Amino acid sequence: MTPDSALQLQKLGHECAIEAGAGEKAGFADADYKAAGVEVINTAAALWKSCDVVAKVRVPTEAELKRLRKGQTLISFFNPGGNEEQMQAAAKKGATVVAMEMVPRISRAQKMDALSSMANIAGYRAVIEAGNNYGRFFTGQITAAGKVPPAKVLVVGAGVAGLAAIGTSTSLGAVTYAFDVRPEVAEQVESMGAEFVYLDFEEEQADGSSSGGYASVSSPEFREAQLAKFRELAPEMDIVITTALIPNREAPELWTEDMVKAMKPGSVIVDLAAEKGGNCKLTVMDEKIVTDNGVTIIGYTDFPSRMASQSSTLYATNIRHMLTDLTPEKDGVIVHDMEDDVIRGATVTHAGDVTFPPPPPKIQAIAAQPKKDAPKELTPEEKRAKEVAAFKAQTKQQVTLLAVSGGLLLLVGTVAPASFMQHFIVFVLSVFVGFQVIWNVSHSLHTPLMAVTNAISSIIILGALMQIGSGSFLVILLAALSVFMAGINIFGGFLVTRRMLAMFQKS
Repeated sequence: MTPDSALQLQKLGHECAIEAGAGEKAGFADADYKAAGVEVINTAAALWKSCDVVAKVRVPTEAELKRLRKGQTLISFFNPGGNEEQMQAAAKKGATVVAMEMVPRISRAQKMDALSSMANIAGYRAVIEAGNNYGRFFTGQITAAGKVPPAKVLVVGAGVAGLAAIGTSTSLGAVTYAFDVRPEVAEQVESMGAEFVYLDFEEEQADGSSSGGYASVSSPEFREAQLAKFRELAPEMDIVITTALIPNREAPELWTEDMVKAMKPGSVIVDLAAEKGGNCKLTVMDEKIVTDNGVTIIGYTDFPSRMASQSSTLYATNIRHMLTDLTPEKDGVIVHDMEDDVIRGATVTHAGDVTFPPPPPKIQAIAAQPKKDAPKELTPEEKRAKEVAAFKAQTKQQVTLLAVSGGLLLLVGTVAPASFMQHFIVFVLSVFVGFQVIWNVSHSLHTPLMAVTNAISSIIILGALMQIGSGSFLVILLAALSVFMAGINIFGGFLVTRRMLAMFQKS
């Protein structure tokens, strides 16, 4: 709870209380809470006893679970996949437990997705910690003292934390690479200025994704191809940030001991999966170690806590939105609707029963699913055959058009006077030749609007040039004016285009 979120909770009809000193390390004094109308309770035990809804951050301890009572609601991270005994204990107490890490990843629940909020902070902070231990510039520089190459950063896993790390790394000027088993995230990675690392392995398209946007378990063959690629990259990387996690499983080992040994002295590895066993073989949870070859490996599990004010603000907002859904009438009364996808998905115990694991949500997950019928890349032979077929079709279309035009000209020629036909033929030829001359210029050299106006002007100027020697003074005057005005449009247009292109050229 923050003082600001407390004000919003009171609008839902709730009375707010907080343990004394709970917000101090995040920069929120007890006086700030009192000013926001929050009751400050001296001890945690007294708070558990007096409140109907208790919200906290970490997984509750055994002592805290013993404080639960029937009808009470606990909102917290809970780790239900590895806490069967704690779930049973909470269910026997008759309490309702809402696990914030179980909020389903559907569009409506993004505002309550505490995992994403904390992962975003962890990804950002991982790059800051890496920079603090790297000892060199991220961005490349050319100075009077010499040239400094940019740092090379590899981010393994392009989930929320990975994308946050990529964004921070590229913002600092590092050459950033990213890998993920889900190829559909490549577009997101490249849009942030990083280079996606592809594997030449067909199964990457099929086995990389699971429902909900999370990575799934890969086959042994895919894993070997993945490790081979990492061994190839290890000697070149200055910083490696690993974020790969699979729901309800230990973190996959992706950065082996021999990869660490292949890295340059002074390189840094930040393992965001340390709490689940780590993606790096040598990671020690909650510690920073330096290997014999001078590689620093950071295994901290409290990255969000290292930005306490920011993480408290975001987590308090997640909790507030959860309570908004739990208080539909805004009368301070909790309504635990087990038909609601979000509430049901996050609930692990309710009405004396263990309700974990939840059923899959009825609504489509946020993450885009890989297209089953994705178009495959054509071989050079197939591309050539496609181009030949397109050329034949275009040629056939042009011949047909010319035949129809010739027939119409013959038809008109039989009934129209000779003077009309002379001018009409000039008009047709100028349209055809002028269109072909200008329209075949690449549109990258001018804007589409300028392309059309230049095409029209070229038609006019060609027609005027053909009519300028007709002998009639009026026709010669009009043709000369047409040539002059159309010439201004054509040459002026290309001159403006040239100046526009010069603006994008490096000096």
